[in-house]
Amino acid sequence: MTDKFLYFAFASNLLKERLGINNKTAVFKAVAKLENYQLKFAYQSSRWCGHVATIVESKGDVVWGVVYEMSISERDSLDKQEGVDRNIYHATDMKVKDPNDVIYECRTYLLLKKDFGKPSPQYKDIIVRGALANGLPSDYVEFLKSIPDNGYKNKVPLYNKILTSLEDSK
Repeated sequence: MTDKFLYFAFASNLLKERLGINNKTAVFKAVAKLENYQLKFAYQSSRWCGHVATIVESKGDVVWGVVYEMSISERDSLDKQEGVDRNIYHATDMKVKDPNDVIYECRTYLLLKKDFGKPSPQYKDIIVRGALANGLPSDYVEFLKSIPDNGYKNKVPLYNKILTSLEDSK
């Protein structure tokens, strides 16, 4: 049995500083795509003050993300962050491909609830920052930037914590 697992991040955890709040062992492995899926926002999160991301089957579409290698000791922490214990997301394994067609079998998360809506500008900003930081394809970054948000203007504590972490790492 291995002491590592692979995780496919496609939303706020694209930004390593976000993932690293609770999961210190994450190591970037590759940019990768999940074929025949589409990014959607489908659960109203009090943490993010808007709807959070999931992936849904959609023939011909692609979701880009990042493969991280993590210590198996952090799998429970990642599950907790994603709300598995609260029946928000469930963990599943998916095959993703890097730009050289190398296939990775990764853990990722799907929302159990499908109450579609818009993300907060803060949540969307973290996703876009993660996409830019990891060099996701420019057309996909433009797609992420074009996603309508809910216009939320008040403080989002998690967002501010992540921005502080980004400033501290400079």
